[in-house]
Amino acid sequence: MTTPDVTPASPKDLFRRAKVTAADERVFIVKLLVAYGIWAAGAVLALAPDAWLPRVLGVVLMGAMYSHWLELQHQCLHHSAFRRSRWHRIVGVPLGVPMLVSYSHYRVRHLQHHRYLGTDQDSEFFGFDSRQSVTWSALVREALAFGRLGSAVADIVRCWGGRWSYDMGQISEQREREVVSEYRMFALPIVGAVVLTLLGYGEPVLWIWLLPLLVAVPLHFLVELPEHIMCDNSSTDVLRNTRSITGSWFSTWYTNGNNLHIEHHAAMVVPINQLRERHDVVLAHGTHTSPSYPQFFKAIVAEARRNARAGRAGGTA
Repeated sequence: MTTPDVTPASPKDLFRRAKVTAADERVFIVKLLVAYGIWAAGAVLALAPDAWLPRVLGVVLMGAMYSHWLELQHQCLHHSAFRRSRWHRIVGVPLGVPMLVSYSHYRVRHLQHHRYLGTDQDSEFFGFDSRQSVTWSALVREALAFGRLGSAVADIVRCWGGRWSYDMGQISEQREREVVSEYRMFALPIVGAVVLTLLGYGEPVLWIWLLPLLVAVPLHFLVELPEHIMCDNSSTDVLRNTRSITGSWFSTWYTNGNNLHIEHHAAMVVPINQLRERHDVVLAHGTHTSPSYPQFFKAIVAEARRNARAGRAGGTA
């Protein structure tokens, strides 16, 4: 029942809390099974002998899933996938292994992003600064940010050497132990890949892990890009500093509801599959909304072109 001061189109509806139900849990488990199933199909295709087209398709599928897994991990960060909190880390850690994303490190940084969005203290885990100008060079640089993998390797080395420390504030000793243990664990697949390569099995390592990363890194950037870019990043109002995209069933599935980002920031512990029912409120009151991803990327291209023309004009002035 709606209270007298809250209409169905009221922004207050965005901030309603909701617990994870058994149905929500089943939805997430199905998403996991589908994601792992598509990855397995990609792996079979990528290892097909003397068949380049299926192999390339397999690489694309696996890379797409590595990016998709991070969106599933993102839901685990918020403890909005399972009714028992301990399952979030158990399920969330493996989802980040291919892209060397520590669940616990990501969780601490990401929750700070939610807390400090719209302030100078805001800093996302993946490092893309949505406050920078939209330029072709910035877009290409961030889309090809493979250096983050190198930073993760450096964190692995620091954790094994006992030299890792959190550099974005203070965290509890337990959280630090969890981060360190996860980065240390990442050494296992890396060492395993090196050993397999030395034993003459480098081709599966290349096709199953390394080549898919060439797809996963830019894809993940494209998924994350719409969240806050070209929004009012000086405001702490979620209706002004965040963007939602209506999207299709496919884009909603692939991004795991990341398109409903205003809804998510307004109620970050609400299960992702419950956010769609709040979208009409966002369309009525949100400053930055787009009907589809093509529409959003069209706006990004237009902004990059404007900035390029402004730069050329400034250079000739």
